[in-house]
Amino acid sequence: MFPLLEAVITMSDFKSLKVLDKFKFAFQKANIDYPMMREILHIKLLMDARRVPTIFNEAKERSGNQFLKSLWIYALMGLILIPFLFGEHFIFQMSILFSIVMFIVMTSMISDFSSVLLDVRDKMVLNTKPIDPKTINAAKVIHITIYLVFLSVAFVGIPLIVGLFNHGVIFFLVSLLCFMFINILVLILTAIVYITILRFFDGEKLKDIINYIQILLSISMVVGYQLVARSFNIVNLDISYTFEWWHTFMPPIWYGAIYDMIMNGTVNQTYSILATLGIVVPFLALALYVKLIPSFERNLEKLLTNSGKHKKAKDWWMKLFSQLIVRKKQEKIFFDFAGRMIRNERDYKLKVYPSIAMALAFPFIFIINDLILRTMEEIREGNMYFAMYVCFMMIPAGVQMLQYSSTEKGAWIYRAAPIEDIRVSHRATLKAFFAKLFIPVYLILSLIFLLIFSERVAPFLIGLLLSATVYARICYHIFFKKSLPFSESFKVAQSKQTGEAFGMLALIVLFGVIHYVANIFSYGLIIHGLILLVVNILIWRK
Repeated sequence: MFPLLEAVITMSDFKSLKVLDKFKFAFQKANIDYPMMREILHIKLLMDARRVPTIFNEAKERSGNQFLKSLWIYALMGLILIPFLFGEHFIFQMSILFSIVMFIVMTSMISDFSSVLLDVRDKMVLNTKPIDPKTINAAKVIHITIYLVFLSVAFVGIPLIVGLFNHGVIFFLVSLLCFMFINILVLILTAIVYITILRFFDGEKLKDIINYIQILLSISMVVGYQLVARSFNIVNLDISYTFEWWHTFMPPIWYGAIYDMIMNGTVNQTYSILATLGIVVPFLALALYVKLIPSFERNLEKLLTNSGKHKKAKDWWMKLFSQLIVRKKQEKIFFDFAGRMIRNERDYKLKVYPSIAMALAFPFIFIINDLILRTMEEIREGNMYFAMYVCFMMIPAGVQMLQYSSTEKGAWIYRAAPIEDIRVSHRATLKAFFAKLFIPVYLILSLIFLLIFSERVAPFLIGLLLSATVYARICYHIFFKKSLPFSESFKVAQSKQTGEAFGMLALIVLFGVIHYVANIFSYGLIIHGLILLVVNILIWRK
């Protein structure tokens, strides 16, 4: 079928395909052309050497599959699971553990594998050949599954070994089974979400909706672990579990119940229902996906359509800030340009909007957590409003991504256009980020915190805004050492700046501590605000 690639195919083989060969009978029983599926998978795996995963992008060209070479990062991250493997409160421990696992698998699924699941490019080649669509779809699912297995093994491999020595062989075997169910569930549920939105939308609108769905999935996985933790009551280190109806919608608790039933022998109606859901739902989801595959593949063709009609949005908000914070004519042009790029770049929104949602949610999560120990009146009288500094976490992510674009080749305009001072583009881009993304978050949080803590926090909010402008300027200086705005491909995003990003997050703590110390003294906030104002004038004029 592929004579031009025959020589390449015979040069190498993959261990994953050799393992797959042992299950050849299962595919043949399902009326799938296994030899053809294997050939398609082989080619896909060969081409994957050109794809760089989100977690481990490199600017330099490298040979081999970069995803496999990045698995050590997942193994390192997996060490956070080990503390949950000690003790006998399995429904609590394993529910938290599976919340973390689902978060990592889901975010990886969204960032690295959604493009594979929604890929329509191979349809132009494969659909013109005498290949059963069922075989093509099976190849796509197995392709993603291979990488999810690698990711899961890397992430939970060391914790599983610890669990084997700590709890025995039965615990190890149950874990293997549960992790398999988790992978199936994440993969199929993601696909079903896409199937649903593909049914009702098309073209550019569909791509935007998929983008927002990916963002919402990321956010839901981050916030979801809070709900899991709140399903348990911890009093004097004595952990108790009380079933609520909404627990039936939380997969981590399903699998926690399975462990408690097998390891502790806790058998009752509640645990039986939860355990049954953990086993049955993945298979039901898989059956539903198989049934919906033909419709899914037909609707995927909508991604190829583009009406070419783009509504010119009237962004009154950006026009207002253009009048307020931008003076020079050339800077206004770059300000408008940067605002449009931030609004239209799907990859930018996918990478930055989850951090914006977290910046909005986490200050209130801290307050809700504090309600366990104190009353609302006590919180109002305290300094819990300093939790607003968590909103700074969106600044490093947002500023760093201002370097990248899906149309980075258009950066030639910087040299072709009669730009008097290229620094104007940097200043305007950072101002656009602040006006478009940070200020709305700041105003929403400020309004709610004023309602909670009264007008006494107004001086704090002014100081926080001044701190944010200084912090954003520092972030921009760190990340934009040589780059121009929107001049690099997202394929190399975060390639050399992971350390700097962590450093910037640590700097948030320093800003918060300085502000807190200033708050202790009588005129501390006034002095703190004046110093920040002077610093802002100096660094923004430079």
